[in-house]
Amino acid sequence: MGKNLTKRSEDYSKWYNELVLKADLAENSGVRGCMVIKPYGFAIWEKMQAGLDKMFKETGHENAYFPIFIPKSYLSKEASHVEGFAKECAVVTHYRLKNAEDGSGIVVDPEAKLEEELIVRPTSETIIWDTYRKWIQSYRDLPLLINQWANVVRWEMRTRLFLRTAEFLWQEGHTAHATKQEAIDEAELILKVYATFAEEHMAVPVIQGIKTESERFAGAVETYCIEALMQDGKALQAGTSHFLGQNFAKAFDVKFANKEGKQDHVWATSWGVSTRLMGALIMTHSDDNGLVLPPKLAPIQVVIVPIYKGLDQLDAISERVAPLVKELRSKGISVKYDHRDTHKPGFKFNEYELKGVPVRLAIGQRDMENNTFEVARRDTLEKETVAADDLVARIETLLEDIQTNIYEKALNFREAHITTVDTYDEFKEVLEAKGGFISAHWDGTAETEERIKDETKATIRCIPLDGDTETGKCMVTGKPSERRVLFAKAY
Repeated sequence: MGKNLTKRSEDYSKWYNELVLKADLAENSGVRGCMVIKPYGFAIWEKMQAGLDKMFKETGHENAYFPIFIPKSYLSKEASHVEGFAKECAVVTHYRLKNAEDGSGIVVDPEAKLEEELIVRPTSETIIWDTYRKWIQSYRDLPLLINQWANVVRWEMRTRLFLRTAEFLWQEGHTAHATKQEAIDEAELILKVYATFAEEHMAVPVIQGIKTESERFAGAVETYCIEALMQDGKALQAGTSHFLGQNFAKAFDVKFANKEGKQDHVWATSWGVSTRLMGALIMTHSDDNGLVLPPKLAPIQVVIVPIYKGLDQLDAISERVAPLVKELRSKGISVKYDHRDTHKPGFKFNEYELKGVPVRLAIGQRDMENNTFEVARRDTLEKETVAADDLVARIETLLEDIQTNIYEKALNFREAHITTVDTYDEFKEVLEAKGGFISAHWDGTAETEERIKDETKATIRCIPLDGDTETGKCMVTGKPSERRVLFAKAY
C-alpha cells in the first residue's frame, strides 16, 4: 500500500480528500451530501466527545435529548432565525409509503400527508425553547444548563467530507439565565472551554473573537467564535457560542418570577462544535506522509510492529512484548501490537504513518539480543534505539513532547501568517501571495464588509477579543475605525 498522496503544495484540496479516504476516516455515502464516518475516524470523534463532555460537566452542564423533528410553526416564531436557516431545511411532508398500483415499486401514499410539515432539525433552539417554557417558572429553576449530542441536517449541495455535509454530528448547548450578565458570562465561559479544548487536546491554536453583525448566528445578539488557520492559509471557524438575549424567550414566551416576584423573560445562550473539528485537526497538522494526530486524540497512541522470520521468532517477540503492552495500558496509554502475518513490516510502517499514530515501536532479532526497541515518532519522523528498561518512561515523555511540538509548530505557522496592512492594495496583495489572517482597519459598515467579500472573497473572521484597540482609518473607505479586525479566506 504505497501512500502516494498528492502533495499539499500541489493541490491542497485534493491532498485533504485523499487523506480522509486513505487514512480510513470517512467516505461519501449512497446518500448525496452525507458521509459515512469509518471506525478509525469515529474513534477520534469519540475522543473529542469524551474530552468536551467532561469539560461541559465540570462547568455544571447536563446532557439531555430533544426530538429530531421540529414542527414548521416553531421555526416561524423567531423571524431572523427562520430566515437564517430557511434555505437549508429538509422537510417531512408524509408519514406512509405504499406499493404502486402498476407494480412499479413504492410510492408515497398521498392520503398520508402530515397536517403540519416537520423540519429535520438544522439546530434545536425552537424545539428546546418550546420545552423550556414548561420547565421554567421561577428564579429557582435557573440557570438551566443543558447540552445535547446529536445530528443535524443543513441541506448543502457543495459538500466536503467533515467540513461541509448535509448531515453532521455535533453538540449543542442551550442555557437559560435570570440576568443578561449571567448569560453573557456563560457564552464567554463556553468560548474559553472551546479554546482550551482546541489548544490543549487538538493542539490547534485558535483566536477568540466576536463575529460582525452579518456573520452572526441567526437570532443571536452576539456570536463569539474561535478561528483556526489551516496550512493552506485559509481560516476555519472551529466553534461558536451565542448570546441570544431574550429573543427566543420572547418568541416562545418563556418567563420566570424573579426574587421580587415580578415576571421577566429569561436570558439565553446556545453554543456548538461539530465534526468540522475533524477537518481542522487533519488540516492543521498533517503532512505529505499522512495524518499527524495529537497523542491526546489518537485512537492508537503506540503501535508495536514485530520483525521476524518464522513463527518461533514471532512467539519469542510476542512474549517479550506482552508485559510492555500491559504496563503501557495500565498507565492509560492505548497500544496496538500488530502481529498480523498477512502484511509485511514495511506495509505496516506505511499504514501507521498514514494513520498518524504518534509513536511506533519495532522489535526484531537484534533488538531481542540487545534488549532494545526501535522507537519512531510520527511528528518529526525521527528514530532512536531505546533500552527496554527505559522504554515506558521514554514513551510517556515522547507523547507529551509530540503533543507540545505539534502545537508549537502550528502556532509558529499561524504567527508567521498574521499580517498587518493599512491599504486595500496591500491587503489584496497579501491575500493572493501569502494568505493567512490579515489584520486591518474597517469602518464597521456592512456595505464595506460586503464589498471586500465580493471583490476578494475574504471575510471578517472575527473582531479579536484580545486585539489592540488602536484607532485608524478603514483601508477601503478611509472612514474612521475603532480597531483592527481579522480578515481571511475561509472554509
